[in-house]
Amino acid sequence: MTIGLHATETHLSPQQTHALGQIWQVLPEARLVGGVVRDLLVGRAVADIDMATPEPPEQVLETLKKAGIKVVPTGLAHGTVTAVIDAAPYEITTLRRDVETDGRHAVVAWTSDWQEDAARRDFTINAMSRGRDGVLHDYFGGRDDLAQGRVRFVGEAVTRIEEDALRILRFFRFQARYGGSQPDPEAMQAITQQATLLRGLSVERIWSELKRILTGPNVPPVLTLMDQTGVLAVLFPEGVTCARLVQMLEIGAPADAVLRLAALAPEDKAALARRLKLSKAEGTFLASVSDGPVPEPGMTDADLRRLLVQDAPEVLQGRTWLLQAEGADGASQDAWLTLRSTLSAMSVPVFPLAGRDVLAAGHPPGPQVGAVLEQVRAWWLAEGCTPPREACLAFLKKVLKSQS
Repeated sequence: MTIGLHATETHLSPQQTHALGQIWQVLPEARLVGGVVRDLLVGRAVADIDMATPEPPEQVLETLKKAGIKVVPTGLAHGTVTAVIDAAPYEITTLRRDVETDGRHAVVAWTSDWQEDAARRDFTINAMSRGRDGVLHDYFGGRDDLAQGRVRFVGEAVTRIEEDALRILRFFRFQARYGGSQPDPEAMQAITQQATLLRGLSVERIWSELKRILTGPNVPPVLTLMDQTGVLAVLFPEGVTCARLVQMLEIGAPADAVLRLAALAPEDKAALARRLKLSKAEGTFLASVSDGPVPEPGMTDADLRRLLVQDAPEVLQGRTWLLQAEGADGASQDAWLTLRSTLSAMSVPVFPLAGRDVLAAGHPPGPQVGAVLEQVRAWWLAEGCTPPREACLAFLKKVLKSQS
């Protein structure tokens, strides 16, 4: 089925329009595919542009090179090259059909059949393509599903999930963004039956998709669906605390995936970080934000400065959201807003002395240098982290004099 795509539905930037013109000049049979087509239909600004073409990848590579277009062989084995125009990437993939799938990876072969390529995609709203002439090619009713708020698998949901179990999580991500109040019953039934297939996926792929769910729209209702289908139980066998995350969203917490993970998962955070193979920065933040002193409304500036000496500002801010979501303190929303505003405006205090200052003041080298320095630092902390270097040096002299 082909449908005319009216020009007013396009939301491409001038740079994107220019780049596409260059590509279509040498690859006239290529089409826009996937997310770009979907976003054009709903009137969203387009971030990334993917294209497909019937030409083999090696031919696409040479054609673009001959036209003077910078091209990178980003995934020749999978049929993908990337044209780079005005520093922006445009992925171009040869039409494919699945030869073999194992739930994680697929062996593919090239094809010239657009419908065969579309049939291997996950959802009808992602299986549409748009040609140079502006015509929308919609083989599975994706445009109608998009208009009706239906996220529906192409073909049989069970088969699509067996091909790649990550499509379970992709379903919830797209349901949150494009779906209506009632999810597709066939999809929900298939996911419920096959939720355990997620255990066969790499945790890197799971976390990549989960991050997008946690920071996307409509998180509470989509978590409910994930719970109903048993997906949350598979991902978090130790259990989850959805209520705390929902409360944190309601009070306006930032869209930080790791902070939201900290609210959702009550299990040991270090173990969780290892299990999901979080990056070092993510794992450190997850552990730090979940354990340590929390800034609370009513604290003095001196108290807050002392906390800033111990932990990074973003960690302290995260702890405030988690504590407020628990609701145990009874402070008002305005009180929390004032606290966070105060924290944001503060500079991180830095203790102005080092061991060399103790030596320069006449103390002999040795293990006691650290003890003397810590004594001065304790005084500096007690004074609200405000004494400047000169005052700290004066107090250091007092300490050394008292020891002589």
